[in-house]
Amino acid sequence: MRFTIFGASGFIGSNLAKYLSSLGHEVLTPKRLEIKDAKENLGNVIYAIGLTGNYRQLPPHEAVEAHVTILSKIIKQATYDSWLYLSSTRIYQGLEGSVNETSQINVMPGVDGIYNISKLLGESLCLALNHSKVRVVRLSNVYGVGQSQHTFLGSLINNINVQKNLLIEEDFKSSKDYIAISDVVTMLEKIAINGSEHIYNLASGLSTTHKNITGKISSLTGCSVSFKINAPHRTFPVINISRIKEEFKFIPRNIMDDLNDFFIDDKK
Repeated sequence: MRFTIFGASGFIGSNLAKYLSSLGHEVLTPKRLEIKDAKENLGNVIYAIGLTGNYRQLPPHEAVEAHVTILSKIIKQATYDSWLYLSSTRIYQGLEGSVNETSQINVMPGVDGIYNISKLLGESLCLALNHSKVRVVRLSNVYGVGQSQHTFLGSLINNINVQKNLLIEEDFKSSKDYIAISDVVTMLEKIAINGSEHIYNLASGLSTTHKNITGKISSLTGCSVSFKINAPHRTFPVINISRIKEEFKFIPRNIMDDLNDFFIDDKK
């Protein structure tokens, strides 16, 4: 089966390309705007072009370009069997309690709103095509060996390899939902081929605090981690994953069980 991945040079895209190839799929990894022949069927397209946790340090237009502009240029000329747009559970920011794929989403204009608004516009552009096999996956915080240093966990692991005493500038009660890259690549293939819904949350469904993360890392490495007094408290609503669990019998990994993998070399 043919898959085409846009954004195959990134953390998710590169792992996805390796996984799909290991299953025997034909995997195309064109550059952002490279489609040699618009009539060529791209098969199952996965649009993985997007910004990570460093989006605030980049010019605002780059989020719009990655999440919307490039998408629009490609999708209007492409021929495909299915199309899967990778969005983010960050769009639920500001909501409380538990959120699912049908939750009403609040957005605010401004610098911090550009990421969420551009992701939602990308989602809307795809879903407006009214194609039965055009789908959206909203990803939570993806973790795995080789992840971006611009994420909280990636930055933490990178800094621990450089120094043994860390100061975290967020409240220890701050929390995130983490999803393993191994779970992500497995589920993206299944959704792209057989998904019956148009939108899926792909998350663990659990919120893990910074205190739990750093406590486990300290026990594994012997490093000292402290938290800045009166630091910002950042938390997100609980991501409901009932839809993907029921349809695909999905059982997510737990980040607390996987942290050992990041420091295995240090033990040798």
